[in-house]
Amino acid sequence: MTTVHANTAELPTHSGWLACSEAWLDSKGKGAWIFAMVLGFIFFWPVGLALLAYMIWSKRMFSGSCKSKRTVHHAAFSAMKPTGNSAFDAYKTETLNRLQQEQDAFEAFLERLREAKDKTEFDQFMDDRARNASKDRAEEAVE
Repeated sequence: MTTVHANTAELPTHSGWLACSEAWLDSKGKGAWIFAMVLGFIFFWPVGLALLAYMIWSKRMFSGSCKSKRTVHHAAFSAMKPTGNSAFDAYKTETLNRLQQEQDAFEAFLERLREAKDKTEFDQFMDDRARNASKDRAEEAVE
């Protein structure tokens, strides 16, 4: 019983039993959702169908983990909001801009590498083709 309270600490106090159940199932992972759905089909099929529909609608069915998706989304959102400390916010903005520039430079570097590889492969193909064509001409001349 303590796990329900520990896992629902982030829920508002006015959350109902459905929200608590959802948080508890999320903490247990996708297997718990599937188990609940199977039990729903066994005991009363509309409950199982409703759980299946909810799992598909909320993308719980096809994601890696129910809990990790929310955590990543929350972490990404919290990284963008200001802290209130202007010095830290300026440092964070400068660092994010520098990282974005490095990412852009790295992507441009990878694009140049792909173009160089494509050119090398194309040149090799053309050389092989020319070599085969000259070999075919030489064989025709001998006959």
